[in-house]
Amino acid sequence: MKNFAIQAINVSKTFNRNNSVVKALTNFEISIPVGTIYGLLGPNGAGKSTFINILGGLVRKNTGTVKISNIDIDKNSKETRRRIGIVPQELNIDPFFSPVELLELQAGLYGIRKKERKTEEILSKVGLLDQRNAYARTLSGGMRRRLLIAKALVHNPEIIVLDEPTAGVDVELRHNLWEYIKELNKNGKTICLTTHYIEEAENLCEFITIINNGKVIKSDSKKNLMKLITNKTVTFDIENQTKIPDELNVYSPKLNNNLLILNYDKNKSSLSNIIKILDKHSIQYSEISTSEGDLEDVFVKLTR
Repeated sequence: MKNFAIQAINVSKTFNRNNSVVKALTNFEISIPVGTIYGLLGPNGAGKSTFINILGGLVRKNTGTVKISNIDIDKNSKETRRRIGIVPQELNIDPFFSPVELLELQAGLYGIRKKERKTEEILSKVGLLDQRNAYARTLSGGMRRRLLIAKALVHNPEIIVLDEPTAGVDVELRHNLWEYIKELNKNGKTICLTTHYIEEAENLCEFITIINNGKVIKSDSKKNLMKLITNKTVTFDIENQTKIPDELNVYSPKLNNNLLILNYDKNKSSLSNIIKILDKHSIQYSEISTSEGDLEDVFVKLTR
């Protein structure tokens, strides 16, 4: 049996809202390998948070099976919750507790003995050691985000689920959190994250599931998803007066200020073929630069 950190099989969830049925998840399936950083991508309302709430026991699914570390959440919820740490999207922190008090309280809820707690070490790791005795209400948004991550780590879970971990934080802190997520993964933690930032998924994730309207659109490795991008752009710095050859198998060609910009489908043409045609027409150029789409293009293409 393959070792999955999280597995969902044929999971469905509906809500009754304003006398109508809302399908939050429909036949949802996902398999997250142990030791990976896995991305769950989708627009607002796609069902990402619903699935995370099912993992945490806050929402009951209607049908299907969910396993954490190969343990069914319906058969042994106490053990599955011990193995997972969830960082919610909302900054739901008691404003009148300090970081130390919040982590000590969380450790107590998990039954961790005083001598086994690592409160100071965790606060140091997330950069909150200097604020350990400050009221949570005095912390900045970025610090509160880090405090939520610290709370999820107190029971040393095998799996960490991050729901929009860098929402509302500045660019510098976002990159700092990325490095910390990578460090957690290197230390053996399986990471599952939802994100609106395509750059975040591209930077961190090895595998990605894209969902929309509660359904899985695509699940694959990041490498394979990137292969779905077929559009490329090449720019030539032209040295002589010219017109664009008609035989180029490109679309939307442009010639602006001696820059020849050509867009092409790499399945239908190639850079070497384009260069041959330019040489045939004695078009001289001094520089060539190329670019191609990113994960955002895949996301837009699949959820359009």
